Order: sequence, then structure tokens, then C-alpha cells
Amino acid sequence: MRKNLFILAFMMLPVLPSLAQIDLHSHAITKDYLDYIKANGAEMDEGFPIPAWDVEQHIAFMDKAGIQTAVLTMPAPQPWFGDAEASAAVCRSYNEECAALKARYPGRFLFCAAMPLPDVPHALEEARYALEVLGADGVKLATNSYGQYLGDPALDTLMAYLDQQNAVVILHPHKPSLVNAQLIADVPLASYEYLAETTRTVLNMVAHNVLVRYPHLNVVVPHCGSFLPNALPRFRSLLPVMVKQGMMQPIDVDANLSRLYYDLAGAPTDEVLDALLTITTPDHILYGSDYPYVAEPVLISGKKALESRLASHGLNPKDIFTDNARRLFGESIPLRQYGEKIVRLAEIEVVPECLEEYMAFAKEVGETSVNVEPGVLTLFSMQAKEDPCKIYILEIYAGQEAYQSHIQTAHFKKYKEGTAKMVKSLKLIDVNPLAGMIK
Repeated sequence: MRKNLFILAFMMLPVLPSLAQIDLHSHAITKDYLDYIKANGAEMDEGFPIPAWDVEQHIAFMDKAGIQTAVLTMPAPQPWFGDAEASAAVCRSYNEECAALKARYPGRFLFCAAMPLPDVPHALEEARYALEVLGADGVKLATNSYGQYLGDPALDTLMAYLDQQNAVVILHPHKPSLVNAQLIADVPLASYEYLAETTRTVLNMVAHNVLVRYPHLNVVVPHCGSFLPNALPRFRSLLPVMVKQGMMQPIDVDANLSRLYYDLAGAPTDEVLDALLTITTPDHILYGSDYPYVAEPVLISGKKALESRLASHGLNPKDIFTDNARRLFGESIPLRQYGEKIVRLAEIEVVPECLEEYMAFAKEVGETSVNVEPGVLTLFSMQAKEDPCKIYILEIYAGQEAYQSHIQTAHFKKYKEGTAKMVKSLKLIDVNPLAGMIK
């Protein structure tokens, strides 16, 4: 009877929601892509080595960082070396591999397809295949593809198709077409030129009225808006002068800017966040990691610091890490539908000398599971007062599918294997939730 009362009391606990955090800026580096880049001697084209990438390591990072879903894109450099057919084949292979990863790890990955630009006919063909056949969640466009900058009228047929598809377009900076080789060897591209390149491209798109002419595009600008907070006021002040001189057509700057979103990959300091909020609104700001180009410990510590600072800028962490991305991608990140909930109580007896170590494992797996798995609704651990080695865990899963997915995750396997010799006994009691009041 006492045990039954104990179970009923905790059946009335509130369900803890999954944070379902989403990373808008991450890269998959596939073998075919890397082999093609190396075969053309371009692995250092961007002034920085292309890092190693492995899907299991990526997922392990996501679990540690509390990220449920990552949006994969092709990194720089653009796989174009004058052979249109070869470039198209590399992009096709890349997109098909990303589609396979999305299917193999449900809920963990989205992908924005690579385009074999500057060849527009092949890019248009690949966009159709990626969006209509592979189920891509958008496209990634380089700021420039060997001198062909976004905003170039040559891209209008591609932009018109993407507009018809209401496509999400993720921008990513690439090496400018003309650059001093010694300068980029001494000062990394990523520290300055990438920011200038992104700013240059966005202003070129605005100058050509791209986002007014194609109003159904939603474009994600990387790296905290780059230099746009500084450049836009100057651009606005020069526009009427240029129009008066007949050098530009009148354009609606605000209408163009309304289609832009901004990821926080890079260094979102307090000053950067304040500057970004001068050109956009909180509902257009998204989290981005830039994995695997930044060291994992730096990304995790930086993400935690960002979470703690957002409120001081009037930003809601749930919006930045989850809800804004859900609104942007819509059904691409669906709320998972499950069958009947699974509710159980786990009774665990821990070897006394292992208690402290066990509690550390339990805390880590509990926090990670609830943060990154939408189907794990509650993992509530309790310790008996009269016997601290007796642990009770209230487990609530959204359904059988959610539970089976949970026990296959890297963080659960780490917990299971790490605590195998610490547990004297384990008993799982399935229970039926009863109505109760919560205060």
C-alpha cells in the first residue's frame, strides 16, 4: 500500500517538455565531396584545413550540447573546377547522402541541398531533384561561386523556382573571387573576409531587389549578420544619392530585409547581439554552431554562456534555440506523433561505493534525454531517505516508438554500459496514470 501511494504521488508531477533545440549552421563533410576537393588540390582553398567529420561523432556532440536537430549543409569550397558534369555529380552524391542520413536518424538531421553553381541549368535541375524527390529542407547557396555573386541576374531562373517552392535558403561565405593570397595567408578568411563576403552578397541581393521580386524565399544569413549592422545604415544613406544619379533603381530596403533570418554561429558577444537587434527582430534570430569547424568544448561552453546571456538582451532562449527554427522550416521539423504513452517506475539498488559515480551518470543521461529527445517526456529521479542506495526513476515516454528510439541513443548506451557494474538490482514497473491535481 505504501508503494502504491508513493507511485500515485509522483504520477501527479508535471511533465517536463523536451527543449528540442535546433542547430541551423552545421556541415556534413562526405567522402565523395572531400575526395573531389582533394583531387583538384583545393583542400586549402579557403585558407583553412577541411576538418574530419563523422556522423556518430556529430550526434555525440549534439547530445552533449543539448541539440535535437542539426541542419546539414555543404562547406566551402564550392566543388567547381570547370567541369559542369563532374560538379553536378558531386553535388548529387552529397545531397543523396544527406537525405540518407536524415532518413537513418529520424529527427536528428535536416539538410539544405548543395547546388552545382555557377552552372545555373545544372543547379536548377539539382534543386528540383533535391526538393521534390529527396525531400531536402531547403538549399545552401555560396555567397559567390567563382565570381557569380547572389543577386546576379543569371541566377533569376533558379531564384524563381526556389520562390515557387517557398524555399529556405542558407547562405554561406566562400572565398572572394579576387583576393590577395598573402593577405589571406596572414589573416584567416574566417576572421574578416567571410564577414565582408556575406555582407557584400546580401547588399548585392538587396540592390537587385531579389527578396522583393521573390517574396516567398526565406534567407538565413550566417555569423550574427556579419557586417550588416554597420553597412546597412551607410547603404540606406547612399541609396537616394545613387538613385538621383541614375546609378540605381529605387528599392524597398525594409521589404527585402524582412525575408532575412540570422544565425548566431561565430562569436555572439553582448555587443554583437545588441548590434544584430538594430537590423532585425527576435523572431528572426536562430542558433548555429558551425560544427565541425570549431572545437567541441568551445562550442559547448559557448552555447551555455549564450543561453545564460540571451534574457539580458530581451531574447527568449526557447525562441532562439527552438521555436524560430520550427516556424521557419514548418513541417520539416514536425512535432512527433506517438501512440499511447509509456509510464513506468524504475526501482534501482546501487552498490554503495559506486553511488556518487552512478548519480553523475544518471544526471547526465536524464538531462540529455529530456533536452534532445522529443519523445522522452519525463525522467524524474528520486532517492529513498532511509536507504540512499535505493533509486526510483519515474519514466514517461510519448509511446513505444519513442522508448525504442531512446534506448538506441548514444547517451543511453553510455549510461547503460557505464553503470552495468554499479547496479545490484533493477526492476521496471509499468503503471497506469490516474487523474490528479498539480499545484
